[in-house]
Amino acid sequence: MKLFRLLAIAGWWFGCLASGAAQEGWQSLFDGKSLDGWAVTKFFDPGKVEVKDGQIILHAGSGLTGIHRPAAPFRTNYEVELEAMRLKGRDFFCGLTFPVGKSCCTFVVGGWGGNLVGISSLEGLDASMNETGKNFPFQANRWYRIRVRVTPARLECWIDKEKFVDLIVTGRQIGMRPGDIESSQPFGIASYDTTAALRNIRVRPLAEAVKR
Repeated sequence: MKLFRLLAIAGWWFGCLASGAAQEGWQSLFDGKSLDGWAVTKFFDPGKVEVKDGQIILHAGSGLTGIHRPAAPFRTNYEVELEAMRLKGRDFFCGLTFPVGKSCCTFVVGGWGGNLVGISSLEGLDASMNETGKNFPFQANRWYRIRVRVTPARLECWIDKEKFVDLIVTGRQIGMRPGDIESSQPFGIASYDTTAALRNIRVRPLAEAVKR
């Protein structure tokens, strides 16, 4: 009996160590109470931005509504993760803009009628027209975990456990779609004609992470 008890304790202990290792390096970018560190992005005729019940609510405007950080945490060798949910509307509920080296781009989640996922832009083409564009049947009032990993050679994006983007960026033209969304640079989150909720926004450096 003592041996079984010791094995159980050892299993619990190693499980705790593994869990702690998985969390290592993550830095929260949202305290659940305020927009500290963020600025409301000055889009044309945006909706209201508020913090409520531990979430950031981007209310639908006539176009884009969003928030951004005046400086990006990192330029390459990093991961960013958040949870996003569409509350109302039929367009993208998460347009995550982030640096890829010296450039920036946007991971569009639920755009162009509500289902499109992809990077805008690649070789000057929107997600609807480049190789990263995919369709997915998003549901309203459901949280989706979004994760992006940037290294000098590769850009990867996940929604929940499914990888949607796996792009070799060496020699590729990565950039922003011209227009209002450029105001999200260098690091921001926006919705389009859609009310969205955000939470658990965090970032962590990878080996040899490069800051701004």
